[in-house]
Amino acid sequence: MDQLKVMIVDDEARMRKLVRDFLEKNQYQVVEASDGEEAVDKFFANKDLALIILDVMMPKMDGWQVCREIRQYSKIPIIMLTARGDERDELTGYNLGVDDYISKPFSPKILVARVGAILRRSGAAKEDRIEAGGIVINQAAHQVTIDGKSIDLSFKEFELLTYFVENKGIALSREKILNAVWNYDYYGDARTIDTHVKKLRSKLGEKGALIKTIWGMGYKFSTDEEPKEA
Repeated sequence: MDQLKVMIVDDEARMRKLVRDFLEKNQYQVVEASDGEEAVDKFFANKDLALIILDVMMPKMDGWQVCREIRQYSKIPIIMLTARGDERDELTGYNLGVDDYISKPFSPKILVARVGAILRRSGAAKEDRIEAGGIVINQAAHQVTIDGKSIDLSFKEFELLTYFVENKGIALSREKILNAVWNYDYYGDARTIDTHVKKLRSKLGEKGALIKTIWGMGYKFSTDEEPKEA
């Protein structure tokens, strides 16, 4: 099987080498860029990229600008790296369609695990089509429609909605959702998932009300069928 190609964008050569070494040990092909402008150029030059690891603070063009540029043309999964633990940065990233967010310093093994989780889920299609409450999810095409109208979701929003629909009527804790959708043990603030749910509800319009908040626990996707306990 061909190696999946990942682009690492960081102005620190040492950081690029560290991440590259771990990715290559896990059989990924790696493309490097040292600034934002080079990242955009290499994005267009490498049509077979599977995922981008993108630093925020860079010369010429910062990570937010790069993300905005790429999102005009592609929904390729993007993991943002930042040296700042600022919640505003994280919210900015998710609003731009970032799929995951890692603060420096981080464990390269965890980064590789997250890369693998995203890529596995992006290539997995259990059923071509699932439907609930008027929401139709085509997993093979990575497309969601409501009343025949397509809605634009980020990779992570798509996976979150799919997980909710697959577990319709079941109360799901934040921990369970994080472990299932992010596919790794998450040690951090549960606001990560709350941010995604808020954005997803907004994009679903009136169908967003189908995602119920379970106070003190998490969420449940309900179409007013008989509830089940998790």
